[in-house]
Amino acid sequence: MTGDGLRARWEQLRLRVDDACHAAGRDPAEVTVLPVSKTFGPELIREAVELGLRRFGENKVQEIKDKSEALADPGIDWVMIGHLQTNKAAVVARLAAEVQALDRPKLAAVLDKHLRAEQRVIDVLVQVKTSDEPSKYGLDPAGLLPFLDELAGYPTMRVRGLMTLAINTSDPDTIRGCFRRLRQLRDTAADHGHDLPRLSMGMSGDFPLAIAEGATEVRIGTALFGARPYPDSFYWPERS
Repeated sequence: MTGDGLRARWEQLRLRVDDACHAAGRDPAEVTVLPVSKTFGPELIREAVELGLRRFGENKVQEIKDKSEALADPGIDWVMIGHLQTNKAAVVARLAAEVQALDRPKLAAVLDKHLRAEQRVIDVLVQVKTSDEPSKYGLDPAGLLPFLDELAGYPTMRVRGLMTLAINTSDPDTIRGCFRRLRQLRDTAADHGHDLPRLSMGMSGDFPLAIAEGATEVRIGTALFGARPYPDSFYWPERS
């Protein structure tokens, strides 16, 4: 049986996403939710699967590896959303269905090499840095168009869109500015022939703002799964 707590949080989350879409004059069908299961164990993910969820975002390669072994259920797609070091790209190429943290040419080249060895093709989003916050990863916006041109030469990766993390602040206008910048970058890329239909932006604390600025996917952890067993500092991305 699926836990009543998780079911209730999922239903409440969907209502909140729908309300944010209506407030922005958008169709709720345009916005999907990516459950972020980092730090949560296989038991809770199994409950989520019983609710019909199949895609799960993870920040650490080791967790994808461990959970893919513990959860052999067919149809589960692991999405890498955390900073990816090149020396761990082989595991991602073997196990992940999607990478939303593609942020530099070196990583693209290494990931392509491992995907070729695995004879796999996966979806990717380019992570762009839309704030000046030192702790945030992402490609410099000025390098987006050249990077997209380069990625066109890698048939192992289907470039589906862009991803960003907003600045950590309580000012909603500043947060919205990060999301707006990503949408504008997507529009500029479209003018140069790059079709990028997906915008992955917004998390538990700011997803209504992201939806107002055009998000097609919001990445939700605590609002769905509850408080994490470890503080965010435990989970800060490694530097490469």
